[in-house]
Amino acid sequence: MLLVTLGWATGCGGRERVSPAEPAVVDTTTGALRGTVTADHRVFEAIPYAAAPVGDLRWKPPESQPHWQGTRDATRPGAECPQQIAAVVHGPGDIGGNEDCLFLNVWTPARSAGHERAVMVWFPGGAFSVGDGASYDPSRLVAAGDMIVVTVNYRLGAPGFLADPALAYDGGQVGNFGFLDQQAALRWVREDIAAFGGDPARVTIAGESAGATSVCDHLVSPGSAGLFAAAIVQSGRCQLQGSRETAAHVSTDYAAQLGCGAADPAIEARCLRALPVDRLIATPLNYVTSSGIPTRGPVSGEPVLPDNPVTAIRAGRAAKVPVLIGVNHDEATAFVAAAPPATATQYRDALVRNFGPDADRIAAAYPAANYAHPGSALAAVFTDDDFACPAVTLAESLARGGPVYQYEFDDRTAAAPKTFPAGTIPLGAAHTFELPYLFEVTGLPNLATAAQQSLSGTMIAYWAAFVNSGDPHVANRPDWPRRIGDKVLTLRPDASTTATDFSGRHHCKQWPTRVPS
Repeated sequence: MLLVTLGWATGCGGRERVSPAEPAVVDTTTGALRGTVTADHRVFEAIPYAAAPVGDLRWKPPESQPHWQGTRDATRPGAECPQQIAAVVHGPGDIGGNEDCLFLNVWTPARSAGHERAVMVWFPGGAFSVGDGASYDPSRLVAAGDMIVVTVNYRLGAPGFLADPALAYDGGQVGNFGFLDQQAALRWVREDIAAFGGDPARVTIAGESAGATSVCDHLVSPGSAGLFAAAIVQSGRCQLQGSRETAAHVSTDYAAQLGCGAADPAIEARCLRALPVDRLIATPLNYVTSSGIPTRGPVSGEPVLPDNPVTAIRAGRAAKVPVLIGVNHDEATAFVAAAPPATATQYRDALVRNFGPDADRIAAAYPAANYAHPGSALAAVFTDDDFACPAVTLAESLARGGPVYQYEFDDRTAAAPKTFPAGTIPLGAAHTFELPYLFEVTGLPNLATAAQQSLSGTMIAYWAAFVNSGDPHVANRPDWPRRIGDKVLTLRPDASTTATDFSGRHHCKQWPTRVPS
C-alpha cells in the first residue's frame, strides 16, 4: 500500500493559542497547561497524550486521555515507563518507572514567531526496553533551529510488546502496544501542536536506535499515513523485527514462565493483568537476538505493521517523504566492549558462533591483524553487518521515492558514558555517541572540546534545516548532497566532507540484506 503523506506547506499562522500576556499557559483539546518559560525556550512536560494503560487497559491499544479541569501543572517531568535502569548494554539494574507513563514533552522557542513552526517528534532509543522522552533536552535544537521538539514516552518491554494471543485485540491482533502509543502521540501532535505554535503539516518523525527502528516502522505502517512529512533515522537496526508467529510463541512461553499459562485465554489474560509490573520488567522478553542485542519491539505480520519494514521499503511501499539517515563509524564497539575477544583465535571462534559457514569469508575480509585489537575487528564486523550496510540498502531503496540524505558520524574522540567499560577496546564513534551533539542527554557526557562544540553546531544546523524544509542544506557549511550513488556526508570535528566510498570502506558487498521471516 502506498502511504499518502503531508506536503511541505508553509505555515499560514493564525492558529496559535498562546496568550502573549501569559506564555506559560497553553490551551489544548483536553485542558489547559502551565509550563516553564526561560530566556530562550518554553517547555511543557508530562503532557498526557493517552489514558494511563493500567488495570484493564494494560495490553490494550491506547485510549483517549480524559479532559481535566483547571490548569494542569506541566513544569516537571512525568514518570518514565517501567524499565530496568541502565539495562541495555551492561546487564540489569534497578527497576523504575510507572505504568501511568504515556506522556510527551513540548519544547518551543521562547517567543511567538507570528507563523507556525516546523516540528520534530523524537522517539527515544533503548532496545524497546529502556528510555524516556524527558531524558532528552532539545533546547539547543529549539533555539538555534527556530523549531518545536516533542519528546515521547511509550510502553516498553513486556508491557509494550507482549504478543500473547490471550491478549488479542481488534479482531485478533497481537503485540505492538508501544508502537500504537507512538501513533497516538502523533495524532495528539496533529490535533494540538498548533496550540504551541507548531505546524501539523510540517512534522518530522525522528529517533535513534530503537527510536529509529520505530521511524522505519512508521514509514510503512498504514496507521501512520498522513501524520508526518519527513523522517530522521539515526543508527536504526530496521531489519530487527519479530514475526507474528515467533512473537506469539515466545509470548505464550513467557506467560507460562510467569505462572499464567492457561488453556482458557481469558484466565491467562486476567492472570497477566494481575501481575505486579516489576515482575514483568524483571523477566526479559526477547523475540530476536543478533550480535548479542535483544529486541522485544514491534511485531510484523499484523494490520498495524503488515510487513517487515525492510521488505516493504525495498518493495517501494514506504511513505514518499524526505529522509535523513545515518550511522556512527564504530557502532558496535558499544556492544563488543563489555567482553571483547582477546586473541585472534577467540575472534575466529566468535565469527563461527555468529556466522557459521561464512566465518572464513568474513575473517578474510576483516583480518584481525588489520586492527589494533581482535575486539576491534569483531566490532567492525558487527558495525557493518548490523548498521552501516543495512543503512545503505535502506537509503538506496528510499531514494527511489523521495530525497534521501545520508551521513556517517565519525568523531572517534567522542566521550564515552561512565557506564562503559574502560581499557578494553577503543570505542571511537560508538552507538549513541552522536546524541550529545544534538541534545543534552541524561547519562551521556557533555562535549569536551571546542572542535566538538563546533561539530555540534554544524549538526544542529543540518538537522534544523531538514526539519524546517526537508533539505539539510545550510549556507556557509559543507554541502550535504542528496544521496546519488554512494554520496555520504562524513561528520567530523576537524572537517565534515562528502565521501563516495562508504560502501567500500564498510565491505558492504560482503553483507547481503537479511530480513527475518
